[in-house]
Amino acid sequence: MSKKELHPKDYRDVVFMDEAAKFSFLTKSTAKSEETIKWEDGKEYPLIKVQISSKSHPFFTGEEKIIDTEGRVDRFKARAKKAEAMKSALGNKAKKAQAEAKKRAEKEQ
Repeated sequence: MSKKELHPKDYRDVVFMDEAAKFSFLTKSTAKSEETIKWEDGKEYPLIKVQISSKSHPFFTGEEKIIDTEGRVDRFKARAKKAEAMKSALGNKAKKAQAEAKKRAEKEQ
């Protein structure tokens, strides 16, 4: 396949419509569609419906969710503190068991 045959040649004007935001735009595309729509210039164009566009995407609309980083950090610190307490308790338990084993060994001698 040569480079000339690599790109599609059937570009045509198509209307993309974001129904949620009631936003449409006319552009060139090779996308196939059975539906058509009458555009502002009075001509009929193929219609491609999209679920999200720059008018409805949270990144572009500025409606991004703000992450509760403070709450996450507090929960992380609480888990770390609990893990440290558990580690300390297990360490104390191990020391106590060693001391008891040592006492038993001394009594047996």
